[in-house]
Amino acid sequence: MFSRNPIRLIPAAWLLMASVLAGPAASAGEVEDDIADRLTGAVPGLRISEVRESEAPGLYEVESNNGKTLYTTRDGGYLLTGDLLQITESGIVNISERDRAAQRKKALKEFGEEGVITFPASGDQKVEIAVFTDIDCPYCRKMHDEVPELNRYGITVHYYGFPRSGPNTSSFRKYVSVWCSDDQQAAMDTAKSGRPVESRTCENPVRAQYDLGGKVGVTGTPAIILEDGHVIRGYVPAKQLAEGLGVL
Repeated sequence: MFSRNPIRLIPAAWLLMASVLAGPAASAGEVEDDIADRLTGAVPGLRISEVRESEAPGLYEVESNNGKTLYTTRDGGYLLTGDLLQITESGIVNISERDRAAQRKKALKEFGEEGVITFPASGDQKVEIAVFTDIDCPYCRKMHDEVPELNRYGITVHYYGFPRSGPNTSSFRKYVSVWCSDDQQAAMDTAKSGRPVESRTCENPVRAQYDLGGKVGVTGTPAIILEDGHVIRGYVPAKQLAEGLGVL
């Protein structure tokens, strides 16, 4: 009698022939290149910086130049947006945010601290924070009022310019004037208090810092990026921030 399992009826030689005709399996690099080509062809304006396998079997992470991550199937035929969550014994882990934090940390390290306006910790430094700030942002001003308190807690504040209105605007020019001042810290204090600062221009990194903010996902100010790359969006009272950072 014939077996009811049709797979057993196919001679092994036929399977071998089929695999030869199909050709070698695509390498990881080829799969990632194919995904990038298909997506950029299907989504106008999409610029892909990296494609890699995700921790979820069968899904690939697609990182765009604006810092957003998409997920796609191996053939690039299906797209997923949103965060990838993993269920573990200790609870749910946000894999996407963990990866974004690592990318932010890498981007800040590669950019370096040259050109930032720094308010150093008083005495021993316990922790550093990177703050993307806008001179005209009310909550940025509120945070700046508390920078001396943060410094007393041992927290160094590195300011990166992120005028929300964008280049060639009043807020942008104010930040350039502050950066070009002989005393950047004093000029920042003046500008953050709402008082005018002398208009100045010079070669400056404000546009580069603004672009960096977009790359690491800054959408509003203040945006506080911690040493591990995680971000706190918005104003947090100084004591509460220090407690959260473990310095109190």
